Amino acid sequence: MTLAGAVAAGAAGAQSLSRLNVVAFAGASNLVLWAGQDQGIFARHGVEVALELTPNSRAMASDLYAGKFDLALTSVDNIVAYNEGQGEAQLPGPSDFAAFFGVDDGMLSVMAAADVPDLPGLRGKVVSVDAMTTGFAFVLREVLGQAGIADQVEWVAVGGGAQRLAALLEGRQAATLLNTPLDLAAEARGFRRLARGRDAVGAYQGIVAAARRGVIDQKRAALVGFTRGFRDSLAWLDANRAEAATILTAKANMPPPVAARAATALLDADRGIYRDLRIDEAGLRTVLRLRSKYAQPAKELGDITRYIDPSIRAAALG
Repeated sequence: MTLAGAVAAGAAGAQSLSRLNVVAFAGASNLVLWAGQDQGIFARHGVEVALELTPNSRAMASDLYAGKFDLALTSVDNIVAYNEGQGEAQLPGPSDFAAFFGVDDGMLSVMAAADVPDLPGLRGKVVSVDAMTTGFAFVLREVLGQAGIADQVEWVAVGGGAQRLAALLEGRQAATLLNTPLDLAAEARGFRRLARGRDAVGAYQGIVAAARRGVIDQKRAALVGFTRGFRDSLAWLDANRAEAATILTAKANMPPPVAARAATALLDADRGIYRDLRIDEAGLRTVLRLRSKYAQPAKELGDITRYIDPSIRAAALG
C-alpha cells in the first residue's frame, strides 16, 4: 500500500470497515479495484475490499450463490443466464442475482493466431469460450455466425479470460474472445485481432457489479460505499494515468509498454470503463436478444428489470 493509502486506511480505522468479499475475472474492473485498494479509497467510504479472481463463470456463480462472495464483477449475461435457469453450474435454488452498476461494454475482440488471416480462416479450427452457454460465448457465436462459420469450427470451454489467453498463447486454440487488457497482451505476442465485438453486435452491456438480492438488502450501506469507492478510484486513475500503467505492470504482470496501452484503452472516455457506472439499457437488450437466439432451453427474453437493481447506484451517485 502507498503512503497515501496507508494514511487514509488508518484514518478510516477509527471506524470499523465493512468487509466485502469480491470475486472477479481478469479484466478492466480489476484496475479500478487495485487502485482503490492501494490508495485507501474504498476505506474512505467505509469498505474493506477483499478481491479474489475466479477461474471460470461456473465457479463464480456457485461461489456467489453459496455466499463465499458478497458481490461479483462479471458479465451481465451470467446474471441473466442463471436467473433464467440456463447456467452451466447446477445451483441448489433460484439464483436471484441482480446487477447494481455497470463497468463497460465488454471491450471484446476476437484474437487469433498470426497465421489466421481473417474470420473465414477459422474454418475447421478450434475456438474457445469460458463456458459454452454463458459469459460472452454468444457474442463470439454471433460474430462467427455473421461470417458464416459458426457451425464450421470446433468449440471448447476453457475458462475465464486469463485461462483462454494462456491457451491461445500455448497454441491450444486458434482463436478466442478476449477483453481489454488481455487482447493487448495477446496482440503484443504477435496474435491477430480479427474483429471487435461492438462492431458485430452494436450496443452491449458487458461487465457489471452484481450480488444476490438478499445481499443487496442486507449489505446496502456497504454496497453503496463500494460503488462510491469504485467511482472515486476511477477518477483517481483518470488523474494519474502513469500510475495506472504502473499498477497493471505490477498486478497483471504486463510489460510496461503493454501496460501503458492498456491503461489508455481502459480509461478512454468513450470506449473504456463507464464513468457514470451506468447499466446500458440498449446494451442489456442486446444481451437478451443474443440469449433469446442461442440459449437453451429456449426462452424469449425482454424484461431487463428482472436482472437489475438500480437502487444502489442511485443512492451512491445521486
